[in-house]
Amino acid sequence: MAHIVTLPTHSDKRGNLTVIEKEIPFSVKRIFYIYGVDDSVRGGHRHKETRQAVVCIHGSCIVSNNDGKVREDFLMNHPQKCLILEPWDYHTMHHFTPDAVLLVFASTNFNPDDYIFEDYV
Repeated sequence: MAHIVTLPTHSDKRGNLTVIEKEIPFSVKRIFYIYGVDDSVRGGHRHKETRQAVVCIHGSCIVSNNDGKVREDFLMNHPQKCLILEPWDYHTMHHFTPDAVLLVFASTNFNPDDYIFEDYV
């Protein structure tokens, strides 16, 4: 089931430093980021194997998730919020603000055969 993890942040008069060390429950094999999105919907799939951790490091967007039992929307609007997605989580990302940068950590290297594009009924 998709869930939010709060990332530890160290703040002082110089600014903020957010750390990702043990908060992601898998080994990271791939990192990518999404930005410059207009009113398009991104994602629209689930995976056979890949787990993901999603952080909106600037701006905001909504991640809609369906794990086959529960549909839920997550407002990603703070760089301390990290959304953990399991392979079976069908997800879309939408309503990006113009300045949004969505950082994604994946447990596998890219493999087109890992993608399932059908949502649950």
